[in-house]
Amino acid sequence: MSVGPVIPFSGYAGWAFLKRTQARQEATLSASPQMRRDETYFREKIGSIKTAEELVNDRRLLSVATTAFGLEGDLNNKYFLKKVLSDGTLDKADLSNRLADKRYLEFSKAFGFGDFSVPNTQLSDFADKIIAQYKSKKFESAVGETNNSLRLALNADRELEALSRTSSTTDTKWFTVMGNTPLRRVFETALGLPSSFASLDIDQQLSTLKQKSGKLLGDDGFAQFSNPTKREELIRTFLIRDDLASAGVSVTSRGYGALQILTARR
Repeated sequence: MSVGPVIPFSGYAGWAFLKRTQARQEATLSASPQMRRDETYFREKIGSIKTAEELVNDRRLLSVATTAFGLEGDLNNKYFLKKVLSDGTLDKADLSNRLADKRYLEFSKAFGFGDFSVPNTQLSDFADKIIAQYKSKKFESAVGETNNSLRLALNADRELEALSRTSSTTDTKWFTVMGNTPLRRVFETALGLPSSFASLDIDQQLSTLKQKSGKLLGDDGFAQFSNPTKREELIRTFLIRDDLASAGVSVTSRGYGALQILTARR
């Protein structure tokens, strides 16, 4: 019998319930027989993996690895993943640096096959780090099977906190958002950006994101996302707008005025 999260509501009500029960529900999922078997296998085998080819040839290990970075959809793309991992990240010409979705960059950087003579799989704490990410992403994936918008919200809450604490410049962090498909979706929806936004010049996209975020949150900086209240404000707006869009509410709809009130800065 599969174990899945309980989400009795959609939208912001579902988010509030999920946050109250997240720790308990995550623990329940992590304790499931399949999750425990995956964790045990990864811990036992990952230390023997020294090349990208060895990793992609072990489907069970690769499943845990890709899931930890939200890339489980690429599990069958062995040649592509091998290229991402074996290239590394140190050269601008490396594949992970040329891909718009920067989850591949983080994936390659974490394993270090192309960056170091001895990959990170040989580090004593490597399995702990990947398993922790795997459990978190697995829970998000399970939530997504019931409600993908809540999965995006969970991902945004975790990713934005982590990104806000890095030493990168503010603009680099905004560019990271633009290159992370799930995060980008949250911002585009919360800020009411049209589908044509992605076709704008990259610098214009950056300027628009900062301007719109400043208007919504009162700050166009990125350090604000280390504050749970700011992340909650963004996620709340995302879920309300997403719910209304799913219901067919547009600028010309009667419900749009309510949206403006609900998402107004307090």
